[in-house]
Amino acid sequence: MRLSSIVLAGIAGHALAHGGGGSHAPAVDENASWMQKHMAEEHHLSGFDAASFFALHDFDADGSWEGEEILRTYGLMDDSNKHVTEERKAQIAREILGLFDSNGDGRISRDEFVHFIEVEGKTLPDMGTGPGHHGDDEYEYEIHHWEKFHDENTKLEDLTHPEDIEHFKKHEEMEAEQERLEKLSKQTIIEANIPSKFRRE
Repeated sequence: MRLSSIVLAGIAGHALAHGGGGSHAPAVDENASWMQKHMAEEHHLSGFDAASFFALHDFDADGSWEGEEILRTYGLMDDSNKHVTEERKAQIAREILGLFDSNGDGRISRDEFVHFIEVEGKTLPDMGTGPGHHGDDEYEYEIHHWEKFHDENTKLEDLTHPEDIEHFKKHEEMEAEQERLEKLSKQTIIEANIPSKFRRE
């Protein structure tokens, strides 16, 4: 079975578990905060509190956000933001730390985050980097494309949108690379590793 067929079966199964096509992001007002838009678009949640938002984005589960977690929350580790310079990323991390890090230890604790949101009544600002894609390729494809245009009845031949083609092209490339590596691992001598002056012509 081709990798694309396996992936399709997996996505369909996952979509079924989530209700299939039609389990779209909850409607959110255009004047909603960046946090509300992020939770609706990226997590399909309309109800949340500061502590749950914090925990969901504490990617290493150590009780604090550091620079990389801030960048990941804002989608700056995703290909959609590969155009953002390292300088801009560093600036965003500094700005967010400046808002929340009240004790100056270079990280945002859960208490600092909750205090800023719930006591001070503030929110994470929109840094102009989009909704904050931070899932893996499968997750992002499922929530931003599959759920909108496909369902459990979708067949492989129905996947004709540009997003489908790009997504499954990546899988074909991964499969080709896996096959190449498996072939190499079975060779006792890898010709490409032999200096040219020692190769037979």
